[in-house]
Amino acid sequence: MNVAVVLYTSDLRLHDHPPLRAALSSSDQVVPLFVRDRAVAAAGFAPPNRQAFLADCLTDLDAGLRARGGRLVIRSGDLVAEVCTLVREADADEVHTAAGVSAYAQAREERLREALEAEGRRLYVHESVVTAQAPGAVLPAGGDHFAVFTPYFRRWAELPPRQPSAAPRAVRVPEGLGSEPVPSRTDVTGVSPGLARGGESEARRLLTNWLRSGITRYEDTHDDLAGDATSRLSPHLHFGTLSPTEAVHRARAAGGPGAEAFVRQLCWRDFHHQVLAARPRAAAEDYRPRGDHWRTGAAAEEETEAWKEGRTGYPVVDAAMRQLRHEGWMHNRGRLLAASFLTKTLYIDWRTGARHFLDLLVDGDLANNQLNWQWVAGTGTDTRPNRVLNPVRQGLRYDPDGRYVHRWVPELEGLPAPRVHEPWRLPAPERARYDYPGPLVGLSDGQDRFREGRSGGRAPDPGAPS
Repeated sequence: MNVAVVLYTSDLRLHDHPPLRAALSSSDQVVPLFVRDRAVAAAGFAPPNRQAFLADCLTDLDAGLRARGGRLVIRSGDLVAEVCTLVREADADEVHTAAGVSAYAQAREERLREALEAEGRRLYVHESVVTAQAPGAVLPAGGDHFAVFTPYFRRWAELPPRQPSAAPRAVRVPEGLGSEPVPSRTDVTGVSPGLARGGESEARRLLTNWLRSGITRYEDTHDDLAGDATSRLSPHLHFGTLSPTEAVHRARAAGGPGAEAFVRQLCWRDFHHQVLAARPRAAAEDYRPRGDHWRTGAAAEEETEAWKEGRTGYPVVDAAMRQLRHEGWMHNRGRLLAASFLTKTLYIDWRTGARHFLDLLVDGDLANNQLNWQWVAGTGTDTRPNRVLNPVRQGLRYDPDGRYVHRWVPELEGLPAPRVHEPWRLPAPERARYDYPGPLVGLSDGQDRFREGRSGGRAPDPGAPS
């Protein structure tokens, strides 16, 4: 009997899964495999929140496979070595997997191809699994990627995504293959208390509810901090429990301005993936160097810690950072404000903030996180590097009644809007009632730093769509 291996990475689902579909078409039996790659953990890309969410995803994937007569095989170690070992055990002829875009994913894929070919076996890499359009599917004339979003979006919107496929009815797995136990989130320590639940079943429930009741208001309300009117699908897009291709199709079927705005955010995600695929070094280096001399030293380190802990003295920034710590997730507008404050107001290197986000964000996708941080810092693909987001004005605009601040900064409970966004302006006797720090950046110093550039209201969501 012919046997194929399906190597799962960031595509932990059964619906619309081209590698699984291809393996089932070519082989009598299929081994669904997930390798807990020790190199990923060693590099710091397996923090508690993502480990807990991953455990949910693997549990749900295993349950879905068992309902179809199969099961998930889990191994740990060097991914290439573990895949090759399993291929020998199962006497498999081929391995199917989804294409990655990071430098590490590309190098790992090449190592795996060479190792399998040395044993007379084949690796099939499938595009448009973790993105709606493959990075190489939308190209400018004479270039390897688009560096500006708007022309990319125009071309992307003209190219129909492939038709999504249904989940298979049955998956036959060879007998006798050893597997580690499916992990549980209860085994992970240090998890944010408000972390959402993972898994394909949850992703499909969220998408269905979003299309029924949330997407129609998305165009008008997605920046409302307290309203929390975003889809919250970004963790599922990152782990691949939801197909971005299916999300595009179903959103377009729903129709309306909200659906168009949501699809645009899905396109932002594809845009950043194609940038990183073409320029892998952009994960750690400026895409467009601006000659920045970021602040260092003891004062900068203290201010960075205050930013991480949500005690900058600017309520809307502190609220966003506290939401991140509690939920492992942050509202898209909050991400923009927190990133602008660190890079433009405190003048701290964007890589410091990006690393902190990756440590906590359950949707901490390398392409979206790093390139959106660069977008805010002015070192990325954007052509307006001097944009600054004023936290006071932004708070008044996107949290006008102060509900978001009150939710996450309880020290200011009872302080009405709009004063909640400027508690340091209160008369001294009234200010003494609130146990809340003064601003890190004084007003006389901060006014110049807070000159707000025009953003056109079309900023991407760092982690888009959140």
